[in-house]
Formats: sequence, structure tokens, C-alpha cells
Amino acid sequence: MANIVFVSPNKYIQGQGALRDLGKYVKALGRKPLVIADDVVWRITQETVTQSLSSEQIEHHFVLFNGEASVNEIRRIAEEGQAQSVDFVIGIGGGKTLDTSKVVADELKTKVVIVPTTASTDAPTSALSVIYSDEGVFESYRFFNKNPDLVLVDTAIVAKAPARLFASGIADAMATWIEVRATVKSGGTAMSGGKPSIAAQAIAKACEETLFQYGIPAYKAVQKGLVTKHVEAVIEANTLLSGLGFESGGLAGAHAIHNGLTVLSGEIHHLTHGEKVAYGTLVQLVLELHPEEEIVKYINFYRELGLPTTLEELHLENVTFKELLKVGEAATAPNETMNNLSREITAEQVANAILAVDVLSKRN
Repeated sequence: MANIVFVSPNKYIQGQGALRDLGKYVKALGRKPLVIADDVVWRITQETVTQSLSSEQIEHHFVLFNGEASVNEIRRIAEEGQAQSVDFVIGIGGGKTLDTSKVVADELKTKVVIVPTTASTDAPTSALSVIYSDEGVFESYRFFNKNPDLVLVDTAIVAKAPARLFASGIADAMATWIEVRATVKSGGTAMSGGKPSIAAQAIAKACEETLFQYGIPAYKAVQKGLVTKHVEAVIEANTLLSGLGFESGGLAGAHAIHNGLTVLSGEIHHLTHGEKVAYGTLVQLVLELHPEEEIVKYINFYRELGLPTTLEELHLENVTFKELLKVGEAATAPNETMNNLSREITAEQVANAILAVDVLSKRN
């Protein structure tokens, strides 16, 4: 059995105006891609994508993504791709669009190109997708035999996306080193199927260092739609460093808490993935018995990015302890990544830690 498994996309390209060269970069992959995007993203990118593909004599078929990375949506898009005899897939958009695109490519047994239009998650580089129900409740992870063939990030487009999504990506990426070091400490297994490599640990640590150094000025620049060196560095941290770090280094409590929170109903479902991960990261720090001053360091950082650090900001000000136990039960399910933190953590401990974060945040 392999002890260390390190995985990555075949190629990663990042820069202003990179989308204009999409056709040049994908022409070796096939001649008729299935292009997947939601209506908002397609309005922004359609002209550039169409011109770039046409310049390389690449005919494409577009299909609209309806918003949820669910089994039914995946089936619908895959069937359309099969009917159109496409030979590879291009996913353009946010996390759920990209997750869906990877599964569709897997179903069609084709190569896949990932084009993030936000830096809101670390999903783009990975060989896995998160599957939800049609109502948005977490169901499972789906793993693939290979990572994307190309990840192309146009930083000019990313910088003009809502700053809230940029902050969400920082929150998702901030969990990387915290979860990787927990996985190392527990002797856990990374999503890639092996133990965390030295490379993955170094990448995860560099990810957090980059975010603490440049995250706030980058966020302020994106609020103005600007691409600066701070923005470029944070986009790389959110997308590449976090993606490589979590997949070959391991997920733990922060993402397990996120998945647990999806069982609740109400306004919390309007929060982004990263916003829920931010709170989950704080919960993990409490479960790990970190000093208050260290936890407050993360709380203050998240506050500057407009991320939730209290139950009220999660829209859970009226949550009951019984409901929090349901979150804890989901977060500590047998196959959850909480195992990389500790197999001894109980649903009740999770519920108490969720409440403890709220108390700490209000006090500081």
C-alpha cells in the first residue's frame, strides 16, 4: 500500500486576460467541448470564450447549469453531452459548477478543463467533487482517477466577482493548514488516499502565511475590482495552494462542521461554503484546545473580511441545542473527515464547541 500520495492538475495557468487564450490551451484536448456555466457567468464570459474557441476552429456546445451539484443535475447535463457527442468538458464558474463539470466529464469518460470565475473555494484543482441533494444538503464526496487536465484562472474576471466570494475563498483556504496539521498529528489519511506528504504540509503552511500577510489588502483591492500583486498572491493561495494542500494533506474538523451545518434549515443555506467553513475552523480550534488568544487571532482576521464568527451571523441565533446535536451527529458520522481530528469527538462536544465559539467571539 502506498504511504504517500501527492496529486495535482496536469497544468495550472493564472493571470489577467488568461481566458482570451482558452482556445490555444485546450486545442490539444479535443475538438468539441461541452461548456457548462450558469446564466450569470455565461453572460460575463460568453463572448470571450466563443471567440477564443472559434479562433482555434473549436466547435462547442453550451449547457446551462441550474445551480446545484446534485445527482439529477449531473445526469441531465451528462445526457445532453452524450447526445451532442462532445469529446471534453469545460466548466466555467463557481464551486458547484466546477464540481458538476468534473462529475459530468467522469461520466462521459472525457478530459476536463476547469475555469474558476471566483476565488471562492479550493475545489478547482482537486480530483473530487462534493455532491448535494437538489435542496442543497451535503450527501457525499465523489472521487476521480485523475485531477483536471487544465485549471485556467483569469484574475481580471476573479477580481470583478463579488468581494464576498473572494473573502469566502480566503476562509476556505484558511482551513487548509489547520486541517492538514491535525491530519498529520492524528496519523490520518488525506483525500488523495495517502498520508500527508512533506510537500503538502509545506504548501498548506505557505497558504496560511500568504493569507495572513496579504489577505486583507487583497480583499480591499477586490472591493474596488482591482488586480494587484496582493490579489494575485491570494488567488493563488485560495485556488492552487489550498487545493493541493487539502487534497494531499487532509481535511479534518472544519469541513466536517461545514457538512454538519447543511442539515439545518433556514437562512444558513444562503451562506457560502467558505463562510460556513470559517465558523467550522473556529470550532476545530476550540475542539483542539488552542489558547484563547490564538483563536481570537483568527476571529479578528475573519471579522475584517466580513466572515461570520457568531451564531447570529450564521443566522442561527435561535438555534436549539437539539439542532446543534444534529449538526454534531452529521459532523462525526463514521465516514466524515472529523476522524482526521479525532475519532473520539462526540456530537455533544461539537455542539458545545459551536456554542463556545459564539461566546468567545462576543467577548472579544
